[in-house]
Amino acid sequence: MRQFSPEYLRRTRQGLWDGSREALDPLSLADRKRILDAGAGTGELARVLDAESPGQVVCLDADPDLLSVAHGETGLDVVVGDATRPPFFRDAFDLVVCQALLVNLPDPVAALRAFRECSTDLVAAIEPDNSDVGVDSTVAAEVTLEQRVREAYIAGVETDVALGDQLPSLFREAGLTPVATRRHYHRKVIEPPYDEESMAAAARKARGDALVEHETELRRALSPDEYDVLRDEWREMGRAVVEAMREGTYRRAEVVPFDVVVGRVDGGA
Repeated sequence: MRQFSPEYLRRTRQGLWDGSREALDPLSLADRKRILDAGAGTGELARVLDAESPGQVVCLDADPDLLSVAHGETGLDVVVGDATRPPFFRDAFDLVVCQALLVNLPDPVAALRAFRECSTDLVAAIEPDNSDVGVDSTVAAEVTLEQRVREAYIAGVETDVALGDQLPSLFREAGLTPVATRRHYHRKVIEPPYDEESMAAAARKARGDALVEHETELRRALSPDEYDVLRDEWREMGRAVVEAMREGTYRRAEVVPFDVVVGRVDGGA
């Protein structure tokens, strides 16, 4: 399973549930007594679960550094362990949920089966569809370059990062009965006046940090020359973004779709 830094998780998950949480309605959070957030990372989803449910929320992740952030910021119970093999007794929870976890696993069905064993009622997955991300920018090169990087990344990554409408069939294969499917859109907008985070994101583009983070996957899909050309074009685009921000003319909008699928354990409530 891929490893992520706290900074990466915060950057990619921030604001995901700040607006409408209607897509979480099928989880019946108000009725939950004990919830497991599998692959909780730094606890972005756990905060939402804790805010929406009177029940106990437990964060499970294999990375103790990520969990230390989650515990420090939420005060929730944390357990270090493999999310694909939860170290809990059978039927320990009435909801097991994961966010952006299955797309990083070589065998998502095995994880869903493990979640089913831990739950008396529901299992839910909230997964991004990375093949359907939309980007608009006043720097035209940013749109085309992000599309090229996304296509190369999807081709080079060793897991299915674009599960999309496959999720219900994966639930069925794991012995879960899908009861609800929703799509939630994570919208991120950068426009004047720019905050420190937006300016830091522009600087990251100018340095080519995003390509470095995904270099292994990109090099699987690109020749060395293709990667070098893409890196140079990306950095040039980043410098154009920085300059446009100095002039106050830069605007960017990104929409990342997340599929929310809820399945019932056989014999559940």
